[in-house]
Amino acid sequence: MQQINQARLFNASCFALITTALSFSIRAGILTQLGTEFHLSPEQLGYVNSMAFFGFPIAMIVFGALYNTFGPKRIMWITFMSHLLGIILTIYANGFWGLLISTFFIGFGNGCTEAACNPMIADTYTGSQLNKMMNRFHMWFPGGIVIGSLVSKFMTDAGLSWQLQMGVILVPTLLYAVLFWGQDFPSPRAEAASTRENFKAMLSPLYLFMLGCMALTAISEFGPTQWVGPILGKAGASPMLILALVTGLMAVGRYFAGPIVHRFNTVGVLLGSAVFATMGIVLMSQVQGPLLYVSAVLFAIGVCYFWPTMLGFVAEYVPRSGALGLSIMGGMGMFSTSIFQPIIGGWIETNTALATSAGLVGDAVELAAGQSTLSNMAVFPAILIVAFGMLYFVTRHKRPAQVPHSDILQEPQP
Repeated sequence: MQQINQARLFNASCFALITTALSFSIRAGILTQLGTEFHLSPEQLGYVNSMAFFGFPIAMIVFGALYNTFGPKRIMWITFMSHLLGIILTIYANGFWGLLISTFFIGFGNGCTEAACNPMIADTYTGSQLNKMMNRFHMWFPGGIVIGSLVSKFMTDAGLSWQLQMGVILVPTLLYAVLFWGQDFPSPRAEAASTRENFKAMLSPLYLFMLGCMALTAISEFGPTQWVGPILGKAGASPMLILALVTGLMAVGRYFAGPIVHRFNTVGVLLGSAVFATMGIVLMSQVQGPLLYVSAVLFAIGVCYFWPTMLGFVAEYVPRSGALGLSIMGGMGMFSTSIFQPIIGGWIETNTALATSAGLVGDAVELAAGQSTLSNMAVFPAILIVAFGMLYFVTRHKRPAQVPHSDILQEPQP
């Protein structure tokens, strides 16, 4: 008989998610240093960033599909090896290709974390306890980004190297490995629906429409946050404090999401989120100094509910897509973010050239390029205002289908 230490497994899962969050925030914090040290263009930095988002969906989809047969224990040790290898290779990277490969391993480890920990927690707890523990687990993604943002800022201000900042990620990595060591894991539960039924449901127009929306909601969230340093570095406010503010508000907002979604329903929340996200990014592209913190609050309100509410909508309205459909939705979000990273880098490069040709010099060039790039990014949530407005009218009289709660909880919600 299995002797499962629920508290230890849960705490280990939280440290694994903190590892994921630190890799996002610290990478955002050291991006400018990497570009300077290795003489990388913004487009090349975009390709480096994209590897984290590219490795994530590959691991998540592959091991999400294999979870029932492969088991969470094996997946978590693959996670540890991927994280460890990625961090060490990043610290000893000597150029573009080294950063590209090492960042892929970190992203792959992040995807493995999501693929293993979410269903493992769903297999460990039941009823209201499960819902409470899943909420507490998912708080550590934005919560971990707050920690990483502050650590990166203080280490950078103290003149400490980017290698030391990457080394900080080793702390939660080793902690979750120690906590998982020698533990029994819960047995996977059988899926309620067949894979064939899942695929049929995923071919519906509504699911395909939401898949396209997922690509835009993800890049609306991760585009500005992953480029916060290069974009806002000369705007008169601390980029890492802005990142900490945004993710801190997201952590609080997601913890209290239940009453808000109940009051406005999923489509209403998505439409409102698109409006606030657009307002936040547009304002960030036009203001400087303390007003950037105000715009960051609007942006945080906008992107806070995008990811989990998108998954909740699919679970409600396309329930037969099952856990597989939700995994593909999450994978699309990260894959989209991967694709757009070098595009955003290209925008920065182009806007920098335009600012220089307009006669600007010094910090004014970086400021103008960053603001222009944010204006480009505002297009993503602006399109979603139209898309979710249409969705509201289509679904306003449609009653959501019932779906087992465990189907929702088994999908990663960063």
